[in-house]
Amino acid sequence: MPADRRPNIILVLTDDQGYADLGCNGNPWLKTPNIDAFHNEAARLTDFHVEPLCTPTRGALMTGHRPIRNGAWATNWGRSILRREEVTLPQYLADRGYATGLFGKWHLGDNFPFRPQDRGFGKVVAHKGGGVGQTSDFWGNNYFDDTYFHNGEPVGHEGYCTDVWFDEAMHFIREKREQPFLVCIHTNAPHHPYLVDRSFSEPYTGNSEIPEPDFFGMIANIDENFGRLWRMLRALNLEENTILIFMTDNGSSGGCLTGGGEFVTGGFNAGMRGKKASYYDGGHRVPFFIRWPAGGIGGGREISELGLGIDLFPTLVDLAGLPPPDVEFDGTSLRPILKGEVEALPEDRIHFIQIRQSENPPEKWTNAVMTRRWRLIHGRELYDIIADPGQKEDVAVAHPDVVAKLRAAHESWWAEVSPAMAEASRIILGHEAENPTCLTTMDVHGDVAWSQAHLVRAVRSAGNWEVSFEAPGRYRFELRRWPEELRVPTDGLPPESEVARIAPYMPIGEAMPWVPVSARIGCFGDESRAAYEPGSEGVTFEIDIRQSGPTRFDAWFADAEGEEWGAYFVTVERLGSIR
Repeated sequence: MPADRRPNIILVLTDDQGYADLGCNGNPWLKTPNIDAFHNEAARLTDFHVEPLCTPTRGALMTGHRPIRNGAWATNWGRSILRREEVTLPQYLADRGYATGLFGKWHLGDNFPFRPQDRGFGKVVAHKGGGVGQTSDFWGNNYFDDTYFHNGEPVGHEGYCTDVWFDEAMHFIREKREQPFLVCIHTNAPHHPYLVDRSFSEPYTGNSEIPEPDFFGMIANIDENFGRLWRMLRALNLEENTILIFMTDNGSSGGCLTGGGEFVTGGFNAGMRGKKASYYDGGHRVPFFIRWPAGGIGGGREISELGLGIDLFPTLVDLAGLPPPDVEFDGTSLRPILKGEVEALPEDRIHFIQIRQSENPPEKWTNAVMTRRWRLIHGRELYDIIADPGQKEDVAVAHPDVVAKLRAAHESWWAEVSPAMAEASRIILGHEAENPTCLTTMDVHGDVAWSQAHLVRAVRSAGNWEVSFEAPGRYRFELRRWPEELRVPTDGLPPESEVARIAPYMPIGEAMPWVPVSARIGCFGDESRAAYEPGSEGVTFEIDIRQSGPTRFDAWFADAEGEEWGAYFVTVERLGSIR
């Protein structure tokens, strides 16, 4: 291998596994021997923070920008889509000779121009939506023997989801080992539903102190796969010049229980307050282990400096010896700290954590403002994290100067980013890169039916998307309740065998029929209506779209009483020029 070759980069990012969900971080029950061994040889950032939810963290990692700047600050509602103008890490590295691959979860856009293959990944093997079995994913995926998307095309797989992601990534590494590569293994595990082979969860059953034995089993499976990956790198003589990172995307979902005030009431959370979705440290402090033997990074060294998810992009570019992109990052390079050249950054940064689970922009003081020492929560609670890592004592009254300083910093940040927050990331229709396009209810700007179980239960959803037509032309629109692969009438229900496949995601209850009598679509101020023919899979319109550009697109079914449900799926295809 050439001595001056750029380092390979592998990012292993797990879903909903918190800081405390590892043996090496003190968990008294969970066994993670492979990741523990890596922890012992890696450099560890012990005060590393991401966002409290998956999409916001993923967008920050890929762009070096905080969620309310890059547009991906929620998990649905058209707000999980990364702005088109953002430069992504895989785009930047691919342009400089890196082979790039994503294996597992993306959750930053399922349609052009936001798919992972549109954002710099040359090879993609992934599910859709925010998790296996969610609405936009292939019907019936339930972690075992699923159909995943290879650069957008459905391909059947045998085996457990996490095994598939690592198998495909390892195949890619073997194939691309003669050139530098970026490999992102972004597991959907251990995200709910907690599903794994019993051989992994059985050691944790019967212990009343463990909230979710299957959650631990999923992590045990991740650990086994991480060990396989690490051993393969050694066998291929790639370990020395590979930057290998293990981290997670937010606080724990299944490793602890919380009660009033978000204090832990069961399980284990390393003494922290809050879990997934919380602005307290338990919601966003995560493990971050990095090792690069050829670059002098590792040795089991602990680093206490405040590290952030937005630092990943600038740090990796710096470590790779590449010129920085023409981007004003919110984060900064941690290279000098990781290589032991300095003990701390030159200045104590003020960081802002801000998300919102809504189509509406984040609210000003629903947030956390952070420094090395202080945590200001919701603009009014202040905690000295060094003296009080469990965030038990609010010291805002005792330190009004600190509260004023952190509030003023957030006011300034808010003034900078808030004017563009409401701008939508618009799905492009009629572009040759994706024609036809399938819109799903996960991206509507309103009520969302995000799970395939919701479709069976006929959960009401909105029927409007923010889109942009690439060109005028003749377009076909097909509105459906069920995905095309099911071939089920909109007024019917799938066979019981198909419903059974999705049952693990959440209790189905009674399957509910729709009985639509009509449908309507609208855009650019025009509206078209058509009757629904009983027993048909949907309603199809062919109309001329006489202009291009942005618009709100509506697609709704109506019953005999005039009540409307948004279509769960709309296939849009540009057929050609206007007739």
